Amino acid sequence: MNESLGFAHFLSQTDGVGRIVLSLLLALSVASWYLILTKGLANLLAGRRAASFLRQFWAAGSLQDVSAMLAQRPLDSAFAELAQQALGATGDGDQPGLQRLAAAGGPGEFLTRVLRNGIDQEAARVEQGLTLMASAGSASPYIGLFGTVWGIYHALVQIGMSGQGTLDKVAGPVGEALIMTALGLAVAIPAVLAYNAFNRRNRIWLAKLDAFAHDLYVLMTVGTKSNSSANGAAGEVRPVRPTGHTPGVRTAAQR
Repeated sequence: MNESLGFAHFLSQTDGVGRIVLSLLLALSVASWYLILTKGLANLLAGRRAASFLRQFWAAGSLQDVSAMLAQRPLDSAFAELAQQALGATGDGDQPGLQRLAAAGGPGEFLTRVLRNGIDQEAARVEQGLTLMASAGSASPYIGLFGTVWGIYHALVQIGMSGQGTLDKVAGPVGEALIMTALGLAVAIPAVLAYNAFNRRNRIWLAKLDAFAHDLYVLMTVGTKSNSSANGAAGEVRPVRPTGHTPGVRTAAQR
């Protein structure tokens, strides 16, 4: 009798509530691993594309060269999209329909709003799926514990009805019920580790994007390339042909 005990025996003896708990844990596990694999691959590709774009960006001789480069390549990174939005904002002031919007706070404030909005959109994008991953990491142990409690209750009821309360009759069903707790931990641990890793990556990513937004603002308003943690070239200052001149306006990184 004891040799037949195990996970398969537990599945055959569990009721509808136990099967629902197992299905929920399985769904959370599949969703967590899907997000871990897809977001991990996406972050790896995004980092490579951003590095490639930044090398080309800081090698350009002027903003006009950057605009031509963006027209020839896809906007496959957040840095390229932010540069495109910044260049579009400096040209929108010439359009009659947007003159009132740009004049409301001046060209500098309009550019700041565009850069800040671009950073906010990227922040929302990189956080997609993290709520589900955090929920799986925090709730899975309790779901597994509930399954264990329900399994023990179900086993004790059956033992009580059989009238055989010896240790060998109790230990097997109770041990099988503890499988639920182990499954909950197996779902939660990878989800928590991945959530912390993605959160750290997102903080670094958005900090680099904010530094790049500051550089874009300086390029558009002052006309010199500032030192930045995003370009990785300390002390490099080269003149460019700016699209406008509105010094003294706070940048998106300083707001």
